[in-house]
Amino acid sequence: MVRYLKTDPEAASLVKQAQRICVVGCSGSGKSTLSQALCSLLNLTYISMDRDVFWLPGWQLRPRPEAIERMKGFVAGERWIIDGNSPGTLPARLARCNLVIWMRPPRYASMYGVVSRWLKHRGQVRPGMAEGCPEKIDLEFLKYIWNFEAKEVPQFQEQFEKARDDLGVIVVTSRKQSAKLLSELAKIHP
Repeated sequence: MVRYLKTDPEAASLVKQAQRICVVGCSGSGKSTLSQALCSLLNLTYISMDRDVFWLPGWQLRPRPEAIERMKGFVAGERWIIDGNSPGTLPARLARCNLVIWMRPPRYASMYGVVSRWLKHRGQVRPGMAEGCPEKIDLEFLKYIWNFEAKEVPQFQEQFEKARDDLGVIVVTSRKQSAKLLSELAKIHP
């Protein structure tokens, strides 16, 4: 049975020990921000599924077989944080990761995150996105975010339950909890 954990000193200790971490959650939830901060703190390689696996310039999706091969290559590495969703590729990541951080803020927080990110990077390529993919927002994307909890979360829960019994999942429900996790980790990181 998968272990769901709170963001407390025990969770920070597990993060510190982990060599391979998956960070999943809705767009705008803070996945990339937390992942990049953890990579800096723990000296892990940052892999963005958006940038490194799925997207080609001009918002063209990489062919699925090629994307899967790229993801398998990254997952084979020894020290990494991979942020991104794609429940269809999650089993390969879960098989190799030591820990999952699941970003689950309320949908209004993710909506705010996406809109503020769009305002900040409008017309530019944001960090963590593939070259040639300037920040954009549309109604379809906003609907995806609004319905994420109902449509996507059950897929994640199912994948976590199918994964190893020893899989730990830290559930982060706010930016405040994300900051607390980083703060706790900074206290124990040499």
